[in-house]
Amino acid sequence: MDPELAPVRRPFARRARTWAGAVTAALALSVTAVGQASGADVDADAIADVNNVKNAGFEAGLNNWTCSANSGTTVSSPVHGGTAALKATPSGQDNARCSQTVKVQPDSQYRLSAWVQGGYAYLGATGTGTTDVSTWTPDSTGWKQLTTSFRTGPSTTSVTVHTHGWYGQSAYLVDDVSVFGPDGGGGGEPEPTVPATPAGLSVSGTTSSSVSLSWNTVPGATGYTVYRDGTKATAVTGTSATVTGLAPSTSYSFQVAATNAAGESARSTAVTARTAEPGGGGGGDLPEHAVTGYWQNFDNGATVQKISDVPAHYDIIAVAFADATPTPGAVTFNLDTAGLRGYTVEQFKADIRAKQAAGKKVIISVGGEKGTVTVNDAASATAFANSVHSLMQTYGFDGVDIDLENGINATYMTQALRALSAKAGPDMILTMAPQTIDMQSTSNGYFRTALNVKDILTVVNMQYYNSGTMLGCDGKVYAQGTVDFLTALACIQLENGLDPSQVGLGLPASPRAAGGGYVAPSVVNAALDCLTKGTGCGSFKPAKTYPSLRGAMTWSTNWDAASGNAWSNVVGPHVDAMP
Repeated sequence: MDPELAPVRRPFARRARTWAGAVTAALALSVTAVGQASGADVDADAIADVNNVKNAGFEAGLNNWTCSANSGTTVSSPVHGGTAALKATPSGQDNARCSQTVKVQPDSQYRLSAWVQGGYAYLGATGTGTTDVSTWTPDSTGWKQLTTSFRTGPSTTSVTVHTHGWYGQSAYLVDDVSVFGPDGGGGGEPEPTVPATPAGLSVSGTTSSSVSLSWNTVPGATGYTVYRDGTKATAVTGTSATVTGLAPSTSYSFQVAATNAAGESARSTAVTARTAEPGGGGGGDLPEHAVTGYWQNFDNGATVQKISDVPAHYDIIAVAFADATPTPGAVTFNLDTAGLRGYTVEQFKADIRAKQAAGKKVIISVGGEKGTVTVNDAASATAFANSVHSLMQTYGFDGVDIDLENGINATYMTQALRALSAKAGPDMILTMAPQTIDMQSTSNGYFRTALNVKDILTVVNMQYYNSGTMLGCDGKVYAQGTVDFLTALACIQLENGLDPSQVGLGLPASPRAAGGGYVAPSVVNAALDCLTKGTGCGSFKPAKTYPSLRGAMTWSTNWDAASGNAWSNVVGPHVDAMP
């Protein structure tokens, strides 16, 4: 099976991404293979000679590069370095593969890297004479470095370096490709120099046990080292990091240094951060265990409801969805009075007040399948915070749900949510509904955002549907529609920084509510029992229990109503009775 296979996206009623099971299993194999290649021992003296790639920054257009089906071109913006970058666009059965044959020396170690942005992007080398290597990343809104390494065979004098995207996905960008190692005789660029000192170090979030940091990109850096009180705390490849294992209510000093094959820069100016008091997380008087349901502001064949029609089992009602405006980052809300059979804005507001009087929370959800809200700079972060706060004041919403399905810029979404929290106050409800792929790793933008705002975060209700198969926290592949899928994937969040009270299980209310992944309400309850009490588990059983697990979520209250409220009538009482 091709180790570079990746998830396939197909449209479904609400969720834009569907991850085919067999393909995702292949992805798991790809990640393992790349990890083995990247983990090979590297002789630093041998690898830091020259960059053997010609026209590595695409400053000379596509000279020395060949792109399949005329899929590649050069652009002047955005670029990682210099004045140009490669932009390649998959189309039909073409995955926009761009390649270059690079001269190398036999039996030598090389490090392959490139900076990528945009849609799915792959980087690899073939014809190495030993083990061919590849690495990849899902779509990203900022520049991200891909890195792996390989050793040439005893008679290998050239390798083919390639990048490509994925079928049906958006265009990807590549810049500053390098194959660093012994000079293969084809000419190249000089070895790197020690990078400059990082600037712009700032604190992007705190919890009682962690501090999140971010800083500016340093040209030529391949990684960064974070220091806490003068001692190395962690090393990362991106421009943000979360330092964990800290004591509550304690001040710490942090610095960051940039690194590459030539060495480490001087450390940045120090910043000080104080961890929060124990506990935290938004929610005000929300129950310890809660059920969240999305309420549809449109008619798609499910039961049309007023807010007042939503059953009392739902503790958080997420109004779906806010609408994007022409201003980047800003949102608005337009009640679909016609589609909701004459439901007026005045009735809507009154129903929200009535739910709140009954102890419920009503929030506005941003995103969904067709959501086009993008927060990727300081201006759009400010626009997001201001516009959501305006909606909270206009309609009485208790907070916001982040359901963006096309990627999140962790730096600026964190900035937006903290600005919103400062306006709304400590009782603001903040929920998230990432797809399963979004929470596979703490390096993902969604997961990083959740950790960055942990001190104001109410709950992450991951969508355990339209997912095919995914890796659990034990490294095994599990299929959607099973209790193991719910528990083994929840374990990733529970063991990687989120408090159990900030983790919920998101499921469809009926088979019609999603393209795949529906489980009977009894299976939802079994998964809740497995995670909180250690009973009802399938083949996967967590190493410990999480009694404070927040609860469950469903799409949607309308689809639940169309099935006679079968989901909430079973799951609701069970959540209320959790320990």
